[in-house]
Amino acid sequence: MPATIDLHLHTLASDGRLTPTELIQLVVKQGLKTVSITDHDSTEGLAEAYEAAKEFPHLRIIPGIEMSADLPGNEVHVLGYFLDYHDVEFQATLTEFRRGRVDRAQIMVEKLDALGMHVEWEQVQRFAGDGSVGRPHIALALVEAGYFKEPKEAFKEYLGNDGLAYYDRPKLNPIESVEMIKRVGGVPVLAHPTFMNDMESGITELKKVGLLGMEVYYAQYDDGTVRHLARLAKEYDLIPCGGSDYHGLGNSGEPLPGTLGPPDETINLLEYAAEKAKSGNDQSG
Repeated sequence: MPATIDLHLHTLASDGRLTPTELIQLVVKQGLKTVSITDHDSTEGLAEAYEAAKEFPHLRIIPGIEMSADLPGNEVHVLGYFLDYHDVEFQATLTEFRRGRVDRAQIMVEKLDALGMHVEWEQVQRFAGDGSVGRPHIALALVEAGYFKEPKEAFKEYLGNDGLAYYDRPKLNPIESVEMIKRVGGVPVLAHPTFMNDMESGITELKKVGLLGMEVYYAQYDDGTVRHLARLAKEYDLIPCGGSDYHGLGNSGEPLPGTLGPPDETINLLEYAAEKAKSGNDQSG
């Protein structure tokens, strides 16, 4: 049975293909009732999403973000929900991260050129639209230029973390990401935890600094993985979250919004955690 909640979605504001308006139309078509737009290091798509959702009063949008973070040899993403995304200091930090993405993308395009795979920077920018340029936009430009049939092939050989054209960019560490989300009253949640090299050790360390949830119902996980992660979430007293991680890049087999999602109780737990976080911030401020 398709889910009615999807807490992991991307738009053109980061590395998705759809505008926020197009994404809202799609999630409604998919029968979703509660969603969170979690663009990478950006909340730029939220205003348009809320405007588009006015046509669909049954749809609830939870403000979200996906923070990119680093550990040695390991990229970790931390989701944040119900955060005060208008916070000026928070937005200034996000702006710096997005500049880093653009600089990194330009260097990777140059590296591809040196490897004999030429794409124009303007092509990459066109795929990014008004959003932040990222690796998926380079992948789409490579597909358009005829080098690959679909974006995931470009990632496998050239753009992924071990790819020939990869170039790193400045990021927070996961602990800083958790603390940053908490500072703006958000609920920090570990994204796709199995992507970590040492999952349980990472969960333990992040729990110490305020991690409140982890993705369990992730669309790329099989039933056995979901059951294992559900047990871990219970063991560590973390809110079980999840969603499709939809980007709309056109890769074969990409899960659509609502392919898998958390139960209704997750929203209640997130709301309660957010109220506590904001109350704590008010008292400490």
